[in-house]
Parts: sequence; structure tokens; C-alpha cells
Amino acid sequence: MTKIDAIIRPSSLDDVLQVIDHEWITGITVSEVKGYGRQKGHHEIYRGAEYAIDMNPKVKIELVVPSPLVPRILHLLERCLKTGRIGDGKLFVAAIDDAVRIRTGEHGEAAL
Repeated sequence: MTKIDAIIRPSSLDDVLQVIDHEWITGITVSEVKGYGRQKGHHEIYRGAEYAIDMNPKVKIELVVPSPLVPRILHLLERCLKTGRIGDGKLFVAAIDDAVRIRTGEHGEAAL
């Protein structure tokens, strides 16, 4: 099993949800987060005063999927999210040793 974390623009969430709407993805977690990458935030002017916005609003999507599906999912996410502009986001991939469905006690991919 593999965990894919996607840190993306909030405006891209609906596109991602459409792309990953398949029977082989049994669940996702979506969180509203804040952070910055290379751009280190930005400045905005509100009512004549300039404000430094150090943390940009982002959305974090977490998926745990069977390992053979990872290349396909990454390809779909990259194709969906890439605009070529700063702030497109990041995809992180990590191996998962085990998963447990608490209600039934199932382990591994059966718990997904």
C-alpha cells in the first residue's frame, strides 16, 4: 500500500475529486491547511494598507491506495493540476506498512 499526499490550490479541489472518482479509490481525506513553498507568501493591499501574507491557503488530500495503482494516480493528478505557474502544489508518495479497519479488525488492503 502507498499513501499519496497532494498539497494543492483550493480552486483545484473539484478537478481532483472528478479525476480520482473511481471504484479503486475507496476513500480520501481532505484538509484545509496553510503553508508556503519557494514563493514565501505574498503581499496584498487592503484599504490602503499593505499586509504580508506569510502562509498561503492550500488543500491537503490524502489517499492510501494499492501500490500498483500509484503510477496511474500520479499521472492523473499531475495532468489535472499542472498549470505551469508557481503554486501548482506538490505530490508526496510514501509506503504504508499496514492499515487496520477498526470496526472489523481487517488488516492491509482489505482495510482500505
